Amino acid sequence: MANTPDNGKANNSPSNYEKVRAEQLEYNSKRAKGYREQALKLFPWICGRCTREFDRPGLSELTVHHVDHNHDNNPTDGSNWELLCIYCHDEEHSKHENLVRYGSTTERKRAPATHNPFANLKDMMK
Repeated sequence: MANTPDNGKANNSPSNYEKVRAEQLEYNSKRAKGYREQALKLFPWICGRCTREFDRPGLSELTVHHVDHNHDNNPTDGSNWELLCIYCHDEEHSKHENLVRYGSTTERKRAPATHNPFANLKDMMK
């Protein structure tokens, strides 16, 4: 018995191809209506933080950031979105996590130290 790569089954038959192609077209259509595609049409392809510019091949590194961190808040005017590169997007989410975890993203001013460990050194040397 000859060993064939397809083990007697037809791979990529036209009906299977058409089914996969139809699913892909439906997915693309749904995605085009999504907030990412809307944002890419509304805004220039530039990171809102570091101002790095993107072209079509590098577009996967440009993300849509929700300003209020609510991914269900997607107004069609884009007022809750900004385009950020993946690095700036990660930094923005780190800031938000710190705010949630510690209550503030700004550095607190610390009072100067008042303790002087050498204040009584002269007396101690006697």
